[in-house]
Amino acid sequence: MTDPTADMPLPAPSESPRHKSLTRRRFWQVGAAVAVSAGTASLLHGQFAGAATAATSQDYFDRAAELAGDNPILTNLITALTSGFTVPHPTAPDPLKIFDDVAVLSVGWVSATAILTSGGIILIDSLTSPGDAQNTIVPGLQALGADPSTIKYVVVTHAHGDHFGGAQYLADTYGARVMMSPTDWTTLATSKPANAPTRDLDISDGQQLTLGTTTVTLHYTPGHTPGTVSPIFPVHWQGTTHTAMLWGGTNPPTATTDKQTYLSSAKIFGSLMKRAGVDVELSNHPFCDYGLERMQELSGTPDTADNPFVVGASDTRLFMQVMRAMVNGRILQDQESTDSAAAGTATTRAVTLAATVPRTVGCGC
Repeated sequence: MTDPTADMPLPAPSESPRHKSLTRRRFWQVGAAVAVSAGTASLLHGQFAGAATAATSQDYFDRAAELAGDNPILTNLITALTSGFTVPHPTAPDPLKIFDDVAVLSVGWVSATAILTSGGIILIDSLTSPGDAQNTIVPGLQALGADPSTIKYVVVTHAHGDHFGGAQYLADTYGARVMMSPTDWTTLATSKPANAPTRDLDISDGQQLTLGTTTVTLHYTPGHTPGTVSPIFPVHWQGTTHTAMLWGGTNPPTATTDKQTYLSSAKIFGSLMKRAGVDVELSNHPFCDYGLERMQELSGTPDTADNPFVVGASDTRLFMQVMRAMVNGRILQDQESTDSAAAGTATTRAVTLAATVPRTVGCGC
């Protein structure tokens, strides 16, 4: 089994989180993650480098919290990645252009992202059902002055119903081509869930999808599902070009080996983000990254030059560092649970053998 601690060196001083100015970045960025203190850094370095005291899951969770500070984007991410987290179902926001050429159509807990190009629309995900496509995506685009009949591609990030549910409706109604990784197409063919789209176009790893003058790069990031895909693409705000990422699947999978795959994907994607100069973080589940609150802020100040989704290159990398710390912790948590269960079984057997009268071992043992 891969050592989960091997993935987590401490950040170099130049990559340490930084505080933002209140006047420059508004309330949601106040107190962005603080740098790890010298004492804590020394402790964690010793643990993660193979010191006598092995790292625990709590060490990684504490590390994530320290990196996050009180930045709500990152604290929301920590909450969403915590074992036992219950998905909320907040009120759906109004459709909104979060960039000049990007719109979000949401039912609250899950969103579709429309990239508005000179040649038509690339839609990332399609919500939960044909009804969502008909009653949320279509009128939402129309309200923003976009024509849903120009949807050319529906890129499905992964084979879960809340992401592919409206795809076939859009294909049947507007002739949109539906795209998914071959692995997740196979998953749908095997499981045959309701509202699954008919297999259409396969996504290859690193594929560049060009429509009009916009090119979206689609990267394999397996883990959440075996074929999860995460896009990187250009966006524009008030005459300035930025580069956005959208992590395709947030919740870590159940199996430890799948969590290790997820962790590897996060590490590789982080490198790809850095190479691409990503400075915008987006999510298809806006409760995971303070997305709904950022939409509300932006809708209240639509002409602002300070778009809350532009977090900067260093903070997008920090987002992935926090994610990796949490998933490392979840992997160790699995191992600790297994070790605890094994110890409990051994204790039960020992007590049973030693007892002259059979008795039940309590949960405190």
